[in-house]
Amino acid sequence: MSLLIDNIGELVTNVADSGEGGPLGILRGAALVVEEGRVAWIGPARPAPAADRRIDADGAAVLPGFVDSHAHLVFAGDRAGEFVARMAGARYTGGGIRTTVAATRAADDATLRATVARLRAEALRQGTTTIEIKSGYGLSVADEARSLRIAAEFTTETTFLGAHVVPPEYAERPDDYVGLVCGPMLRAALPYARWIDVFCERGAFDADHTRAVLTAGQAAGLGVRVHANQLGPGPGVRLGVELGAASVDHCTHLDDRDVEALAASDTVATLLPGAEFSTRSPYPDARRLLDAGVTVALATDCNPGSSYTSSMPFCIALAVRELGMTPAEAVWAATAGGARALRRDDLGVLRPGVPADLSILAAPSYVHLAYRPGVPLISQVLHNGVPQCRP
Repeated sequence: MSLLIDNIGELVTNVADSGEGGPLGILRGAALVVEEGRVAWIGPARPAPAADRRIDADGAAVLPGFVDSHAHLVFAGDRAGEFVARMAGARYTGGGIRTTVAATRAADDATLRATVARLRAEALRQGTTTIEIKSGYGLSVADEARSLRIAAEFTTETTFLGAHVVPPEYAERPDDYVGLVCGPMLRAALPYARWIDVFCERGAFDADHTRAVLTAGQAAGLGVRVHANQLGPGPGVRLGVELGAASVDHCTHLDDRDVEALAASDTVATLLPGAEFSTRSPYPDARRLLDAGVTVALATDCNPGSSYTSSMPFCIALAVRELGMTPAEAVWAATAGGARALRRDDLGVLRPGVPADLSILAAPSYVHLAYRPGVPLISQVLHNGVPQCRP
């Protein structure tokens, strides 16, 4: 059955130069037709093609579904106590990851699956129609494979993060653990993973170990992503660019060489302001990156330790308030930018032929996502053309 959405006050297409708003390609007084799960037609509301069903947007804004390109949803347990300690002044070091690893290893499949389902539904209600899900809380051959197997039930954008931290049993033998990640663990992950990722940071993996893991993943056919420069300056960003990474994520501590390398590449800088909010760390400087010509994405980094949020609207508001982005830049980064970070040209955009992934706001403009932080402005979500449950 076909579906007509009309009386759209402001339609964000992310098709540059197709309307107002530069890269956002805004159309006013618009309509959109969906057929067989895809956008079939976009144009003026009068006249619009007939359809079997109709949704009256009542003058509201419509925009592409958010593309969350960095999330850690396969885990068990809770680290609320760690959050309380940080709010009292404790410094974030990343060490709490091992706490989640222990809980995740002890959990059964049903428990892990229920957590992913809950968080995926939570994100969908807030307008996220595509989400990347990483492993990284198993850190054994069997637990990484099952984490990815469960993640693959919810998304095609799955990432093998066996190199998250070195687990306790390998604390004195990090080289042996890297060998495990590059060998048996990678082979077990391959049936379920599209990407490979490494936490290239002090206290996690150095440049040599990062290179070894990422090149092994590339040789096996996986795309590259990197956690880089979150806790301090380091080699992660430039190493990611050198290896042709689709995205380097965090990018909090950058020098001029990092920014120049990103600007000269097609690697996306994915910023995760929820992590800085939750850890009381310095925010990345999005303005510096954008002014240099770097492609920027926004993502939630949803995880139980350093960014336990599934809300892309919250991250948009943070990006505008704390990262120096305009509302238009933040919305583009949360939609088309996230798609670029996943090397997808069929997501984060509304044009004939792409999946009908979109949100109808309870507001007249996308600007309200930053203008009214914390307010549930997602009125309705369509994923592959199918209306989802309302918030």
